[in-house]
Amino acid sequence: MSKKPWHLDRRTFLKGLGVACMLPYFEGMAMNSFSKFIEPLAPKRLCFLYFPNGVGLPPQESSYHKDWNWFPSGEGANYKLTKSLAPLASYRDDISIMGGLSHPYSRNVLGHMAGDSWLTGGDLRGEYKNSVSVDQVAAEKLSKYTRFPSLILSTDGGVGYKSRTSTLSFNSSGRPLPSEHRQREIFERYFSPAGGASTHERRKSINQGKKIVDLVLEDSKSLEKRLGSNDKAKLDEYLTSLNQVEQQVKRNEQWLDVPMKEFDASLINLDVDPTSAPDDYVRSMLDLMVLGFQTDSTRVMSYMMAREDGMGFGDNFPKMALGLKGHHSISHDKTTGHWGDWGRLDQWYAKHFAYFINKMKNTKDEHGSLLDNTLILYGSACSSTHNARNCPLILAGGSNLGVNHGTYTKFNEKEVRLSNLFVSMLNKVDVHTESFSDSTGRLPSIL
Repeated sequence: MSKKPWHLDRRTFLKGLGVACMLPYFEGMAMNSFSKFIEPLAPKRLCFLYFPNGVGLPPQESSYHKDWNWFPSGEGANYKLTKSLAPLASYRDDISIMGGLSHPYSRNVLGHMAGDSWLTGGDLRGEYKNSVSVDQVAAEKLSKYTRFPSLILSTDGGVGYKSRTSTLSFNSSGRPLPSEHRQREIFERYFSPAGGASTHERRKSINQGKKIVDLVLEDSKSLEKRLGSNDKAKLDEYLTSLNQVEQQVKRNEQWLDVPMKEFDASLINLDVDPTSAPDDYVRSMLDLMVLGFQTDSTRVMSYMMAREDGMGFGDNFPKMALGLKGHHSISHDKTTGHWGDWGRLDQWYAKHFAYFINKMKNTKDEHGSLLDNTLILYGSACSSTHNARNCPLILAGGSNLGVNHGTYTKFNEKEVRLSNLFVSMLNKVDVHTESFSDSTGRLPSIL
């Protein structure tokens, strides 16, 4: 078969694509006029921790309700924790438990799909059309102070696929942003610039990166003329990702001569395997997050601790850590005692959240405790497995940001939406906005 003029050379295209995908991250960064970028006040941060498949909610008539219902009994400041959230008992003054919040667009979609819109509030009904996530709205504003706009983490890495993503973060076009999941690679990329290379070597690497990006962009212009409409859409998505690489290369050059704050990472396990040591794996990821805030490398983070619908390594955490079934299987189990199993898993996640709160509370920078200047949202997109209403949510930290902690509040979903919480969180970190997604205002209390 003779080659038509519109046929693409597949080998050439994939070579170009490969070069761009494997661009080094060029760690060494600086600000040439650094003093004008320094914020005189304490940094204000946002952090989001997600777990899948909802929580255990035994009915009131069940003998398991008193011990293993995720939501506390009582309301206000006199609420009583069940065993599910018992690990958080020491941090009552640092947390606010919230019920009744959800995204209206997510309430009628297949339950697991709601995880895609936990931070976006996007409309995924019918034609899948997501929108920007709240962490990326914050990152756009706060990144001028930091080496990296945000840190996007998960247990599986990448983006997954529509309705079962492996990331919480979406860009301004509603496209998923890849998450990272290998601790050693994360450490070397964000905290060990260019493996200890000299400034001259790092500058040379950055210049090489610029040239590669420019070459790929130039090739893409000629390639676009030879593509059909569907392929042009794919190329546009690819070029959007490439633009992010280009922007980071520029940031790296700006920060090249600015030393990172000193830190001690000797106790972080960078080679733990999630398939064999889930407790160590989750804690090492949380340790890296604390390090990211401690060094002020970024002020925005998201961490998907496991994926929805029994996918990925995270579904095996209860098997390896507690000797139970997989997470998704537990959430659908109807056998005697399954509420106790689910409650133990909820407790396991709460234990790691408590670890993170404690570490943030006891790690200090020149402005004091990291926790006091950080808002952390912990939760899931569903209450029970396929019910994207009454999301289980806990807000922690931010005592210096004017947060009124110490209560369990049940919101009326007809009056208050989850996006209202996001509006308030953004405003607390000086990302001023009147709306986000489908919000109707700010949260009426707590923030």
